[in-house]
Amino acid sequence: MRVDKRQPAEQRPFTIRPDFQSYPAGSVLIEIGKTRVICAASVRNSVPRWMREQNVSGGWLTAEYQMLPSATPERSGRESTRGKPSGRTQEIQRLIGRSLRSVVDLEKIGARTIQLDCDVIDADGGTRCASITGASVALNMALRKLFKEGAISSWPMSEHVAAVSAGIVDGEMLLDLSYAEDSTADVDMNVVVAESGNLVEIQGAAEGKTFSQQQMQDMLKLTVEGAAELHKQQKQSMEEYYG
Repeated sequence: MRVDKRQPAEQRPFTIRPDFQSYPAGSVLIEIGKTRVICAASVRNSVPRWMREQNVSGGWLTAEYQMLPSATPERSGRESTRGKPSGRTQEIQRLIGRSLRSVVDLEKIGARTIQLDCDVIDADGGTRCASITGASVALNMALRKLFKEGAISSWPMSEHVAAVSAGIVDGEMLLDLSYAEDSTADVDMNVVVAESGNLVEIQGAAEGKTFSQQQMQDMLKLTVEGAAELHKQQKQSMEEYYG
């Protein structure tokens, strides 16, 4: 039995609260168990210098991720005081950006940049997965605003993306690992899934013991099914907000 009494294939309770902040074009507070992340999408009417120098048409989408110092039981120092993001932070930022760019036609957003900011206010495992899932909704909201204002004439986002973890803990395969489970897992996998069921990215590694190809397939199936539930919540939160 898991610490929080969940079944092996059961996700933690999750909610998505749209329009959490006043100023971004789109924002949400996503809560998955005790993990809480603010995801915001801001629009800038310019593109990065490298795009201008290389005459690349269309726009750009990028992401930043950070954990607040008080997001964990023991306070962590701000990365800004160290001069640059940690390797883990940079890796997660790139993952969020790749995941969202996979479902957006950047030509259709014009010569502008969409900045996704994912700020973890409480961390209990799965922060990268929560960030991707929440950022997808925040991005959709920002694009709706641009479309409504006439700034873009063709809808650029093909579908939502969501991410969920799975792992093997004490020989048992579990979905959506909390920190207590993730920190003792023999195998840990994070999977990003598009609403269509197609895969965007798979990150998996043995932390203690090796795992078989069959176990990998079983975890993959588990995460795809879990992501489908997140996709339903994404759509439901949007429908409730926009009516």
